[in-house]
Amino acid sequence: MNSNKLPQLNKQMGFTLIELMVVVAIIGILAAVALPAYQDFIGRSQVTAGIAEISPAKVNVEAFVVDGTAVTLASDVGLTTPTKRCTITATFATNGSGTLVCQLIGNGQVNTQTVTLTRTADVAGVPGTWSCATTVLAKLSPKDCPGI
Repeated sequence: MNSNKLPQLNKQMGFTLIELMVVVAIIGILAAVALPAYQDFIGRSQVTAGIAEISPAKVNVEAFVVDGTAVTLASDVGLTTPTKRCTITATFATNGSGTLVCQLIGNGQVNTQTVTLTRTADVAGVPGTWSCATTVLAKLSPKDCPGI
């Protein structure tokens, strides 16, 4: 044997335990930040979907107001209830004042909360106006439909 030859060193391939622990910690921190933000995103989309389900009925409500007819059921204005997103109620007097209410069905942040489209009464030939309000948190509600 040749004494000039050095013994071969075995090189380790892969990651050390510390490196793996750092990666797991970074993933944990990212998940802790991302999951609540994702839940807020889902809540906002469910509120918006609820508004989208009841908004088309405003046109039919206006037709009833012109005819001087009261609205007592959501089906009167072309809405079916319950839907995938909410349970809907509609109540309007012959003068046009009333509400379209969507009780939301969704994640824990919005479940059983309401979105309400309110119409004021016609006064002296001036048509009533529509407004929107919701009982969900302000961070989950659209700007044109303020929450609490």
